[in-house]
Amino acid sequence: MAGMDHKPAGEPMVWFTGMGLAIGMIMIIFLLGLIFTRGIVTFWPKEVVEITLKEGVQTGIMGKPALGGEINRQQKKYIPRVLIDESAAGEAAVEEAKALEVQAEYPMEWQLFVANRDVYGFSFKYIDAIDIAEVSEPENAIMIERSRYGDTIGVPVSLTLANGTVIGAEDPDFEEQLHGLVETANERRAEILHLERNEIGNINTQLREIQLEQRRLEMADKLTPEAMEKLEARRAVFQKDFEVKAARARELRAMQETDSLQVRLFTGEDRSVFFGDILHYYFPNQLGFAGKVGLFFHNMWVFVSTEPREANTEGGIFPAIFGTFVMTLLMSMAVTPFGVIAAIYLREYASQGIFVRAVRIAVNNLAGVPSIVFGVFGLGFFVYMVGGTIDNLFYEAALPTPTFGTGGIFWASLTLALMTVPVVIVSTEEGLAAVPRGVREASLACGASKWQTIQRIVLPASSSGILTGLILAMARGAGEVAPLMLVGVVKLAPTLPIDGSFPFVHLDRKFMHLGFHIYDLGFQSPDAEAAIPMVFATTL
Repeated sequence: MAGMDHKPAGEPMVWFTGMGLAIGMIMIIFLLGLIFTRGIVTFWPKEVVEITLKEGVQTGIMGKPALGGEINRQQKKYIPRVLIDESAAGEAAVEEAKALEVQAEYPMEWQLFVANRDVYGFSFKYIDAIDIAEVSEPENAIMIERSRYGDTIGVPVSLTLANGTVIGAEDPDFEEQLHGLVETANERRAEILHLERNEIGNINTQLREIQLEQRRLEMADKLTPEAMEKLEARRAVFQKDFEVKAARARELRAMQETDSLQVRLFTGEDRSVFFGDILHYYFPNQLGFAGKVGLFFHNMWVFVSTEPREANTEGGIFPAIFGTFVMTLLMSMAVTPFGVIAAIYLREYASQGIFVRAVRIAVNNLAGVPSIVFGVFGLGFFVYMVGGTIDNLFYEAALPTPTFGTGGIFWASLTLALMTVPVVIVSTEEGLAAVPRGVREASLACGASKWQTIQRIVLPASSSGILTGLILAMARGAGEVAPLMLVGVVKLAPTLPIDGSFPFVHLDRKFMHLGFHIYDLGFQSPDAEAAIPMVFATTL
């Protein structure tokens, strides 16, 4: 009976392990919750407030006593205590300092998103709550998302059309005209983008090919007058087409700066905003709950489907999402066959001796090598050696401009495949080792060859281990930043690695990456305050 009351010796360790797991889960949930809440709030529209300060208090913006914008956050303002030498200072000065210390030990301050960066020189302003006299929410306040200089917040005054017509904000047709002009400007912008990126871009590609062909003929000493005449004829056709497209693009750009919207800022200035710069607008203080929900999903869609702008602090992250996906896909296609084949050889075919043990030790050590080392190796081996050799053999006419002898998505994928192949090898070996010996012997006893046994019995049974290794490799590869900075990732890529232009898959192109995008926003952004919401939204 006494033995029944005896507790196992390892029970405290079980409780400690459970406590450690619980703490780890709490930390993960807290981190994910922080990213979710700070990221999702970026897309929710906020009301615009107009703040009037107390008499004698100025905003610091052009000496104005009022300003407006979105309340980004409210926080306590820390004021360090001032140590006063009571023996040296007068009695009145000491009493005044103590009174101020008690009165404003931790006052509240508001961070206001004032927008209008081209006017004020900044986007955010801190206001002491104690200095605020009045806060109102003007119903006619407008939020304008621009393609340049950030957002504009103010009160609409009038529309000025190309023919000189002025439509006041009090006109019944004002909002209808405003909506129509914004839609027309967005259609023109889409046509300009299509002309410049697709049609003019394709023409430039053809002109580049003609130039390379001429260079190849010169290097082969085959540039005869007849061949030169044919090249010039082809060049003239593309050049004429180029001039027509470029003229149309210039015409559309000129039309983008004919109609304008006059806006009165809360500091009193009147500003003209060309419709060519307006991407989207709304009246935040007139939105109901349904309107805010609709705008919330619209903002999310724009974020994941458009390109970044304004030094990546505005716009979307589609090129980064697409670049990360393509790179991870190429990396998986490279790492899976080599990792699985290596694991099969080490487990099924190689004689288990000193050499195989040394190889396993080397593989395990490779898994612990810092990623930047792989980046340096990829830069030296893949980019300079392999890429430089490819350029010398197949792209000599394009030199000294490198084609594959510079960073690109292909070299980045191979570098990360090399970095993650130990994970796939180890995980696959564990999966192969977990297959019972009796299953193999039964297959062999039925007349199957060793390869048939591996192909039809062992590999299907170990598929979970192989998939685990692949998933771990994809997770690590997709999250790496340091090696990518050396072998192909850039701050902004004008074109995607896969598009509609022949040969459709451009393995030599540089690309954007979500991890590097977060690093760039967090540490390289010229406007740190404006980048904070983008950091959390991109992380989410």
